[in-house]
This record gives sequence, C-alpha cells and structure tokens, in this order.
Amino acid sequence: MSTASFVLGEDAAVEEIELTGGVANKGAVVRVGDTVRRPASAQSPEVAALLGYLESVGFCGVPRFLGFDDSGREVLSWIAGDVPLPPFPSWSMTDRALVSVARLLRSYHDAAAGFILDHPSPIWSRELADPCGGELLCHNDVCPENVVFQGDEAVAILDFDFVAPGRRLWDVVGTLSMWAPLAAPEWRRAHRTTSDPIDRAGLFVDEYGLGEDERRAFSTTLRERWQVGRSFVRAHLEAGDAAFEEMAEDHGAEDRWEATDRWFDVAQPRLERRLRPSQS
Repeated sequence: MSTASFVLGEDAAVEEIELTGGVANKGAVVRVGDTVRRPASAQSPEVAALLGYLESVGFCGVPRFLGFDDSGREVLSWIAGDVPLPPFPSWSMTDRALVSVARLLRSYHDAAAGFILDHPSPIWSRELADPCGGELLCHNDVCPENVVFQGDEAVAILDFDFVAPGRRLWDVVGTLSMWAPLAAPEWRRAHRTTSDPIDRAGLFVDEYGLGEDERRAFSTTLRERWQVGRSFVRAHLEAGDAAFEEMAEDHGAEDRWEATDRWFDVAQPRLERRLRPSQS
C-alpha cells in the first residue's frame, strides 16, 4: 500500500504519496499531484538533458524532466498507467505485453541514438554499464517495475538512475534477463508465466529487430551482463544496504545465480538455435 504525508506547495500543503516498488530508492520516490519526486544524483543534469532531448524529438515514452523542488529532489511528470510489481500480475507477463516492451525499447533506442555524447562523461553511473561502452545511452534497468502500461501496451520507461553509454545489445539482454525471464525455473515464480523463456526471448528479439551479429553475440553478452549485475548486487550487500539485503532474502542471490548458471549451460544451445539469423 502507498503511504501519504504532506509537502509544502507554493500556496498550500499538497499530498505526498509514496510509490512502492524498486530497490535502490525504496521509499524515497513519491507522487505529488501530477508530478513525481525522486532523489537527485550527480548525473541528474545529464539525465535532464537526455529527457529534454527525447521530448524535443517527439518521443513520449519517458517522463518529462521539470526541474528540482525545494528539497533538492528531481521533479518529473507523472505518467498515468499501471506498473507491474512482484509477484507480477498475469496481464503483464503475456507474450503480447512482452513484444510491446520490445517495441518500446527499440523506439527509445532509436530516439536516443540522436543524442550526441560529446565525450565519455565520468558522471554516468558505472554500476550496470556496458563494459564495452558505446555511443547509445542505454537505460540498463528496464525491469517490469520500471515500465508503465496502458492496457496491455507498454507505453513508458521510468527511472534513469543507471543510464550510461553502451550497446543496444547490452540493453536488450539486460531487459530480457528480467522479462523472459532468463533464469532457472525455480526462480521464475514471481513472473507467473508458463511460457517458455527461450520462446519469449525469441519473440522479443524478433520484434525488436536485433541484427545478425548481435544475435550471434547474444549468449556471450548475456553472461557478461549477469556478471555485472551480480557484482552490482554483491557490492550493495557488502555495504550493508538494507534494501538489497531484503531483496536477497526474498528473492535469493548466490543460490539463484548458481542455479541459473546451471540452467543456462543446458539451455544455451536451444537459445542460440532460436536466435539464429534466418539465412544462416
């Protein structure tokens, strides 16, 4: 359930509603009227520039950056719709919903491709970033909790805390890891889908329109993405981050990763056959 408190607006007290979901900013993201307030970071100005650029080219699948409030928090536009939270509702795990996420991600990548990176900025988060770098600003955390649906169509991506330069493929494998999900069967319970994750990966890749070379590199990149994700979680656990400790207790960590490695050793050849370029 959401909780409410009040913040001062320009003329009167305005209801502040805590938004549930997420890990890194758990309890710190709130809705105030038609805006969302989030903790600011060193890269907030860079994110503001990206979101402003996306607005300028007519891409509507992200919030608008409206500035900062008197508490120093980011102020973003509120996007109406439904955001899946675990255990994910069945409507969010249909194949139709999945391919709409693929379309949304492709649209974001195409729009963001025109955003010029003058130089590699040290401000971008490195926590989930593509170790190979790239010219595209990848979102890096397109999990179900960061996607807004209207009906059964994904319409917007939220939370740009981990955006960083990288490859399209890096964002695709990270997204599919959380949406297929590409995980051992015992760790798919929260997704409430009986569809085969390999088939779902194929549907997503086909709808996105991933290129031949990227399809061939998919498995290797997926394992690289998993390693980066594991290092990210381990670092937060070692730092005593309570939100990550709760997540690990609820959803597993080392045991889940080990089980998924074993599953993927068996599943990888089938995934590679499913993703094989059609003319090969």
